[in-house]
Amino acid sequence: MPAVTGIKSAPARMAIVLGLLLGAIIVVSAAMGVVRLPFVQVLAVIWEKLCDRGPVDALASAIIWDVRLPRILTAAIVGAGLSVSGVVFQGILRNPLADPYTLGISAGAAFGACAAFFFNMSYFQGVSVGLCAFAGAVMTLAVVLYLSGGSAGGYSSNNLILSGIIVAAILSAGISFLKYAADERVSVIIFWLMGSFAAKTWMDVGLSLVFVGIGAVVCLCFGRDLNLMALGDRAAASLGVDVKKSRLILLAAASLMAAVCVSVSGIIGFVGLLVPHMMRAIVGADNQWLMPVSLLAGAVLLLCADTFTRAVLPSELPIGVLTALIGGPFFCYVFKRQFSGKHRV
Repeated sequence: MPAVTGIKSAPARMAIVLGLLLGAIIVVSAAMGVVRLPFVQVLAVIWEKLCDRGPVDALASAIIWDVRLPRILTAAIVGAGLSVSGVVFQGILRNPLADPYTLGISAGAAFGACAAFFFNMSYFQGVSVGLCAFAGAVMTLAVVLYLSGGSAGGYSSNNLILSGIIVAAILSAGISFLKYAADERVSVIIFWLMGSFAAKTWMDVGLSLVFVGIGAVVCLCFGRDLNLMALGDRAAASLGVDVKKSRLILLAAASLMAAVCVSVSGIIGFVGLLVPHMMRAIVGADNQWLMPVSLLAGAVLLLCADTFTRAVLPSELPIGVLTALIGGPFFCYVFKRQFSGKHRV
């Protein structure tokens, strides 16, 4: 019994450490930028706003509260959502190379955003681009579920992966056509596809927080079912899990989280692949602990990456480029290790 207690307390300690680290990084990131501010002033501005008091320094308050904090919190929420989605996809598909974009979610969102740029849908201060991206991701999920559920083994891992590949290939062709026909707007499309948290507002924070929060809670509630499904569909069903229902709910929640994240930030790859692997090596494969720990770790990772591109580099680099530079080699490592393990005598 003491051994079990020790195992359970280790992920809890990791979650506490990551939570404290996230809070510290938020303060540090808010202080960094072209205009560097003292940490004490950052805390003072946040306290003033939370207590609804008038700002002591109007300029510092505008920089921290209106410019930096919306971007910082959006980056943390998107990192958390992509990481939890990655845990769910890797668990459902029983594939360590799966991530939130395996089912073509990113391709659907990218196609929706490209269509918005192509038809110059810039209403409501650019909100229409995010709405089109979200709609494209949701419709892509619906098509993938329709294709994969049409056979006897409905919503099986192989069916889902193959359906996602087919739909993503079709949408990629559509994106290429829109870029070709966009003329002077092609640079805007390419920049969005590379991912960025620039010019985020409190509305972006609120929308992403609501949808990612709901999706994360749903996934956490089905953490036990996800653990049992790792044993195989028959074993999970024999232990009382409604496999088809649980898989559908988890797929919908994880995909909608990914769709919201992509619609807010653009394409940011490899976060959903990198973070679950790192945390699984530390806290183990129990999804009931892996999901909350990955949520915090994803927020820390993406926030650090965004702060690096915004405040450390001489000129801002699209966040998707940096995550690809970090995640690409890691993806190769995971693929090689899995391939070698399967073919080892």
